[in-house]
Amino acid sequence: MIRRIVASILILLSAPIYAGVPSVPSADAPELAALGNYGVGFRSVTFTHQDQPDVENGDSSGAVVPNHDRKLQVDIWYPASVKNGKKTVTYRGSLWAEPPLPPVNFTQEGLAIGGAKAAGNRHPLVIISHGYSNNPAVMTWLTENLASKGYVVAAIHHRDPNPYVVSTTTTTRAAPNFNRPRDIVFVASQLRDYLGELIDPDNVALIGYSQGGYGVLTAGGATLDPLGPNMGLVAGGALKRSARGGADADAVKLAGVRAIVALAPAGGAPSSAWGADGLAALTAPLLLIQGDSDFTVDYKTGALAVFGGAVNADRYLLTYKQAGHSIALNPAPREMRGSVWDMDWFEDPIWRRDRINAINLHFISAFLAVHLRNDESKGSYLNVPVENSDEGEWNAPAGTPWGAYSPGDAGVTLWKGFQRRHARGMTLRHLPKAPN
Repeated sequence: MIRRIVASILILLSAPIYAGVPSVPSADAPELAALGNYGVGFRSVTFTHQDQPDVENGDSSGAVVPNHDRKLQVDIWYPASVKNGKKTVTYRGSLWAEPPLPPVNFTQEGLAIGGAKAAGNRHPLVIISHGYSNNPAVMTWLTENLASKGYVVAAIHHRDPNPYVVSTTTTTRAAPNFNRPRDIVFVASQLRDYLGELIDPDNVALIGYSQGGYGVLTAGGATLDPLGPNMGLVAGGALKRSARGGADADAVKLAGVRAIVALAPAGGAPSSAWGADGLAALTAPLLLIQGDSDFTVDYKTGALAVFGGAVNADRYLLTYKQAGHSIALNPAPREMRGSVWDMDWFEDPIWRRDRINAINLHFISAFLAVHLRNDESKGSYLNVPVENSDEGEWNAPAGTPWGAYSPGDAGVTLWKGFQRRHARGMTLRHLPKAPN
């Protein structure tokens, strides 16, 4: 016994300590949220999408829109061989403050090592599209964690226009509807060459939050309705050419996507960007996640509508009861805790931020393992025995540690991988794709 205690102490002393690092789940996280076995490397690259319509600076009159070179910075996290003692990355970002205040700059500590030597090859590729006006620095809870599990994760800086400037036009604010899916398709093509043997180019998943959810659903197969709500708003009719039957429809489609995760996806209100036909065009497996009290993206016309309309995709819908829109960012950094506006980018008024992230990690990890690694054993974490988590029960045998994970065995309805009293306030629904 003494030897075991001493060994445990030595392990703790030798292991790196990541206090305040969002990608490291807390003790009450469900099972699959835990970090993987790889170290994490980090690097950033900039690609230039040449000769693209500058829809932010055009008008909606139908006039010719000038072209420009769109520069896209992409942050990349990857499985790496790292040694303790190496300096970890500090991420830097900014978000728009409450008008008329200037943007607020923030820092976020990570566990990745800049420029670390990559470990292994032929890893699945996960492309991440952040929310409107966000940046990859606010989603390191996900990017670092997935890289530690053997995925190469690429997060795009989309450079959205500021919607809070008084002079910003409706046309300018609609520009991301055009840019998002195009950015994703372009970056995916560039990464296949840039990353080479590090990735399996045919094993790709897309993950998007809010505006990024719209982006990944569109790039992943949902076709845009030519009569959709934003068609007339994007300068020069550029979005219309990307819709079903349009001359540029293929430019917003990424072939061969193996899985899509959309968190609080935009695109459903006031009417669907895709329509029934567009959602039915989705065939890649879907994991949809949203709070049912989202005041930014309406739940009924958001994830719930996509869940109902994507009839040709095998799909899951994880719903957080009473949660709002802030379900996909890191816990608020110190610099963002000075006002309610700043905190509301990150924090939900009811749910703990790190708690939602841990649950997201648990289900995203299971979903990607099934569809990118063909690990069918992880399907048992998705196919829960009761839809409403509050109804789950587990009469654990005497002597079972308090923090043990539900085994999900026969007769156990507490969701597999969750701890007693810690699977509350959620529903998880599943629908298979329609029969041929």
